[in-house]
Amino acid sequence: MRTTLDLPEKLLAEAMQATHTNTKTAVIIKALEELVRKANISQLKNYKGKVDLEIDLNSIRERN
Repeated sequence: MRTTLDLPEKLLAEAMQATHTNTKTAVIIKALEELVRKANISQLKNYKGKVDLEIDLNSIRERN
């Protein structure tokens, strides 16, 4: 999908250098993927202590 964006050139260059990415498109895709990943992790943290799982780790380890 083609989109026109007005991005700060210095910030874009810094992001490209930090991620070792060669193109503007690649660095934007990488940034969006990271944003989604962090949002998903944040949502999962809401379940901490609320889900009761009875897992026998020893039996799982024995199978492997």
